[in-house]
Amino acid sequence: MSSPRPPSNLKHPKHWPTWFGLGVFYLLNLLPWPIKRALAAVLGWCVYHIVPVRRRVTLINLRLAFPAKTESEIRELARAHYGSLALGLFETVSAWWSPTNRLPRHRIIGLEHLHAAAASHRGALVVTGHVTLLEMGARIINEQVEFCALYRDPNNPAVAEVMRRIRERHLKQAIPFDDLRGLLRALKQGGLVWYAPDQGKKTKMSEVLPFFGEPAVTNVATSRIAQMSGCQVIPYYAHRLADGTYELQVYPAWENFPSGDHTADAMRVNHFIEEQVRRSPEQYFWVHKRYKRRGEGYPDVYRS
Repeated sequence: MSSPRPPSNLKHPKHWPTWFGLGVFYLLNLLPWPIKRALAAVLGWCVYHIVPVRRRVTLINLRLAFPAKTESEIRELARAHYGSLALGLFETVSAWWSPTNRLPRHRIIGLEHLHAAAASHRGALVVTGHVTLLEMGARIINEQVEFCALYRDPNNPAVAEVMRRIRERHLKQAIPFDDLRGLLRALKQGGLVWYAPDQGKKTKMSEVLPFFGEPAVTNVATSRIAQMSGCQVIPYYAHRLADGTYELQVYPAWENFPSGDHTADAMRVNHFIEEQVRRSPEQYFWVHKRYKRRGEGYPDVYRS
């Protein structure tokens, strides 16, 4: 399918700040990684202390997810998270624009599971969570195996246009997040589809289930998609290590998935993500309102 033509108004002055910002990050991407990490630490510190809105969301999420931690530990983790978010910006532009030989050092564990899935022609949902190094992990894996991915365009049309071009360059196929038929078609054709179901939205395919012990709107569609397409479900996660390298682990395809119990299957996904998050908690996307809109009987934890 041909790509949509870029919007004709992206040269309008209202988009100039966006283009300028993207240009700055493009140039910063040319710097060595030690300098980019140092800049990210400064940027993360500044945003944490200057922009209070998402900081408040982050602190609420961390208190709910880690009730055993002291307030001092929660705030220390929140500051580390903002550093991880800032570094994620540099990782994103590197994933977009760097040649393969300029990607950071990394190792992939379990790559054979993706190769086996591709060779089986059954298709696979490659299930992961929203982390700050999401784009970098996807780029590294995509260097080894062709991927499809679900996407949602950002509200900024200039950024959306850049991301459209990036998807065309790096992905086998980009599927709109709400295109269920397109997703099923890609799976039935043997595609490997990157899939992060951990940001729940109140729909017919959601339930309120525990996430780190706290009720959260949870996507229960993963097993339904697997059932409808006959695909495998392969867990995958990426971690940024203390030495600046990256570890990406692909696990064997889950057995007995779907099990016939969509709720139990969704909890299996939640437990996998929880286990990975506990290993590097600052790298999960805590600025997202994970515990919002749970329905009657649940407090609005984000209300001022």
